[in-house]
Amino acid sequence: MLEPNHPGHHVNEEPRNDFMDVAVGFGVTAGVMLLIAVIATIIEVAMK
Repeated sequence: MLEPNHPGHHVNEEPRNDFMDVAVGFGVTAGVMLLIAVIATIIEVAMK
């Protein structure tokens, strides 16, 4: 009875904190978008 897709046979070697994963992902995404917006604004102002 060693089925590879049986959840009882797999130990969770690396426990995840889902809330922190989502929070970090959201923060990184917001940071990258903010950086792109700031760079676009700087370029737009420099073109005038």
